[in-house]
Amino acid sequence: MKSPIRVLLVEDHPGYREVITRALKRDPGITVVSQFGTAEIALRSLQDQPSKIRPDLILLDLNLPGISGLDAMPAFRDALPAAKIIILTQSDREADILNAISLGANGYLLKSSTVAQIKAAIQTVMDGGASLDPAVAKYLLNSLQSLLPQHNQKTKLSERELEILTLLGEGLLKKEISGRLNIEVTTVAYHVKHIYEKLQVQNAPAAIAKAYQSGIYPTMSPPPKKSP
Repeated sequence: MKSPIRVLLVEDHPGYREVITRALKRDPGITVVSQFGTAEIALRSLQDQPSKIRPDLILLDLNLPGISGLDAMPAFRDALPAAKIIILTQSDREADILNAISLGANGYLLKSSTVAQIKAAIQTVMDGGASLDPAVAKYLLNSLQSLLPQHNQKTKLSERELEILTLLGEGLLKKEISGRLNIEVTTVAYHVKHIYEKLQVQNAPAAIAKAYQSGIYPTMSPPPKKSP
């Protein structure tokens, strides 16, 4: 039987923290190993009780008292290099989104997300995908598609790579992209590898942020539908 996903929650609002904790604990596939109101206490507890708390995924608020979620991300990465991080915040500010993604966040959700959306995001990220709040994804993709391409051959993406990057930004897994584009999963993996190499990033959200910041994302037609 598959072990439950171990989640660490860092959220300063007691009421919201309790609601999320109770909701996640109702899911047999997820267990909340600990919850904290500040990043400092969370990091100190990880140092004092590493084997007890060791999570697979961190749900991290950005607007925290003391050290902000953004400032704490490098420390969480150092303490838990294998753990995934999903930002769960009220902030839809461009700077916060891009900074979190560039620091290695595997997902970015707004607190308007439903419990079902949060659970789905946790599962998607643990399965190797990336999860962006629909409003955040729409904002990023619209921003990317409104920019003119830069003629930088080192980072210029092919048409197929752009299609795949768009679908990664929508939170699709490699298998789902394979079905959408009617190509082999190994082909998708090959293109994803080259996207990351060209943009010098480690994951899909970071690739989207890098494309946005570099202005290399051209306006493009929707990807082809899978043949019936």
